[in-house]
Amino acid sequence: MTFANSDLLRWTFSCWAICLCLLLSSDHLVCAEQPPSRGLFVTVIDKQPVLSSREQIKELVEFAHKARIKTLFVQVYRANQAWFPSKMADQALYKSALKQVGEDPFAFLIKQAHARDIQVHAWLNILSLSRNTQAPLLKKYGTSILTKNIEPKASLKDFEIDSQYFLEPGDLRVRKELGNMVEEVIRAYPDLDGVQFDYIRYPDSHPAYGYTEMNVGRFKKATGLKTFNESTPAWRDWKRDQVTDLLRKLVRRARSINDNLHLSTTGCMSYSRAYNEAFQDWPLWIEKGYAEFVTVMSYPDTTEEFNKDIDDARKRVRNFKKVYLAAPAYKFPKNPDIFFQQFNLCRASGAGACVVFHYGSLNVNPLIKQYIKNIPKTE
Repeated sequence: MTFANSDLLRWTFSCWAICLCLLLSSDHLVCAEQPPSRGLFVTVIDKQPVLSSREQIKELVEFAHKARIKTLFVQVYRANQAWFPSKMADQALYKSALKQVGEDPFAFLIKQAHARDIQVHAWLNILSLSRNTQAPLLKKYGTSILTKNIEPKASLKDFEIDSQYFLEPGDLRVRKELGNMVEEVIRAYPDLDGVQFDYIRYPDSHPAYGYTEMNVGRFKKATGLKTFNESTPAWRDWKRDQVTDLLRKLVRRARSINDNLHLSTTGCMSYSRAYNEAFQDWPLWIEKGYAEFVTVMSYPDTTEEFNKDIDDARKRVRNFKKVYLAAPAYKFPKNPDIFFQQFNLCRASGAGACVVFHYGSLNVNPLIKQYIKNIPKTE
């Protein structure tokens, strides 16, 4: 098969969908439903980020239009660095892009996308500072705002978890600063369609965090417990509540400024990992209306595991349309067939959307990029 033969390509994709429907229809009547819409993550960690070039912004929007992408999730806050005017975060990257593009790059992208009837959501990495040791929040508050385990900490390096630094969701100063950042984004871009809160969780690598002075003090005052450990149910519930309460406050802040925004989060998979290790109860967020939808990030190496995660997510919610499935194009540069299989599973799943992670990986893998563009127009 060659991508020059569009008829053969469409026939192949149709066969995939039909086969998947036959496999799934006995358990989940999803094939008669409207197929998932399509989304695309756009990162700022590429060698030349899209937001730093007027032409790249136009190319992105043109590709999204041809690929019938309905929503762009554009990263504008990462590692306490802002691609928008900000007093809370380091805005050096925004100022540089502003000069290169000749106007606010994110506003220009929104305008271009809306002309093609494409929504733009601000993608915000909430609690991760990545490896940014010069983050303004660190300079302002020091390491006391970083979540930690009970091991002694002699230097900033000792706070690193899974190659990054995590803010403590139970720290009231963190909540205030992040709320201010969310307000900055929304006020700067009145035409913005939505906000997706990412990294709104505890680290799940050797999960035993939350032992900051403020968070522990608040826990003891609220529960009356003087001693506890990682197995104490009240402590585990407390940490989960801190993540949910942070989200609730950010959502309330956002809605107080623009009640028309689509507000969503990302969510870990498997659900057991999310609930017990990241302390992230994303099905509750959907049920309570804190998140209009959740983009679950399931990035396994095999199609079988990807399908298991889809089934797991489906069991957790009443309306599976409120679950978007992220598909990791970045993960299979040498084996795009696995991505094709996973994305086709998403297409037949009955989820709300299939979201490609991420645009930069498509630019280095033309097979996947062409595949996305050539999915039948019937969807």
